[in-house]
Amino acid sequence: MWEIAAPALITEVSQFSISFVTAAFVGHLGSLQLAAVSIVQNVLETFVFGFMLGMGSALETLCGQAVGAGQTHMLGIYMQRSWIICMVTALCLAPVYILATPILKLLHQDKRISELAGKFAIWVVPQLFLYALNFPLQKFLQAQSKVWVLTSISTVVLGIHALLNWIFVAKLGYGVVGAAVVADVSWLLVVLGQMIYVVSGYFPEAWTGFSMKAFKSLGGFVKLSLASAIMLCLELWYTTVVILMVGWLKNPEIAVDAISICMNIQLWTLMVALGFNAAVSVRVSNELGAGNHKAAKFSVMVTVTTSTILGLIFAAAVLATKNEFPKLFTSKPEVIHEASKLGYFLAATIFLDSILPVLHGVAVGAGWQFQVALINIVCYYVFGLPIGALLGYKFEYGVTRTCSWLIQP
Repeated sequence: MWEIAAPALITEVSQFSISFVTAAFVGHLGSLQLAAVSIVQNVLETFVFGFMLGMGSALETLCGQAVGAGQTHMLGIYMQRSWIICMVTALCLAPVYILATPILKLLHQDKRISELAGKFAIWVVPQLFLYALNFPLQKFLQAQSKVWVLTSISTVVLGIHALLNWIFVAKLGYGVVGAAVVADVSWLLVVLGQMIYVVSGYFPEAWTGFSMKAFKSLGGFVKLSLASAIMLCLELWYTTVVILMVGWLKNPEIAVDAISICMNIQLWTLMVALGFNAAVSVRVSNELGAGNHKAAKFSVMVTVTTSTILGLIFAAAVLATKNEFPKLFTSKPEVIHEASKLGYFLAATIFLDSILPVLHGVAVGAGWQFQVALINIVCYYVFGLPIGALLGYKFEYGVTRTCSWLIQP
């Protein structure tokens, strides 16, 4: 499990940290800039990222079971089919970025935040198409447990990303536009590095070049991709709605900054859990493909236990530093105070998030995406959001009480 999980979680953390570092540098420009970039990252990008990652996650089921069944020659075809589907999806989702300002205003977000967010969103449109290439590449490599190169590429690019932000945002003062362009360049480097590795002859059986077979049987592939996307999106879009709800509260700039800081920390730790998600998905699909049901069950037990222990450690770290971690993103006392008040809820969310993605990984490995999607609909949208809205608006408890009911129902 650790042979897959360790490099996978480092890769997930490194790639997510591209957005994390961007928010940290932008946050020191001002609360308006942090709110604008955060609403793009946590509303628009989460909406798009979730859908794209979900569409690419169909490969976890197909590639993992193909490896277990000894059908390695199909992996390259599956990845190309996923590229086709994800690129078409990216094209359909591009207007969400281009029309960000009117969309956010339509959702009754603050005018100044919406206008600056729209400016940032237009400059990060290239990332949408880079996601379409990145996720299938990742799943192709993870299914074969070839993830250390992914890890190396991601960590090197993260270092370059931090350096470029320091130069163009902190020193040269290019603001949110500079931060957006730096993020585009960083994702381009990630994709290029992975693509070069795949086509350089290291996978003679799995990658035999581009093929017209990729255009066959797209219907069934789309069906599984959509099931994977819906399962994941129902969870990730939940955080999108939370940000929008907070934006409707009084003093939205401070409230959005505070909840965005907490969500950046939460999503950063979630990337660790997604490493275990990838590990258990690969192990379960490989073992089921080979007909080893007992080994698949044992893999689930080991992975859930390990991820839960790490979740407890992260939750304890948040509680111990609840007055300090907001300073990573801002120097404004009112934002620091508001974010620190959310520390207890953040710790609880992190703990639960250490378990949930692993169970989702089991579902993907076994092909149970549709059933999990139904569970997510009920838990998040029938219970969590309505109760959170009631506390936030009807009883005017603000961001703290609202978020208390929005923690992984």
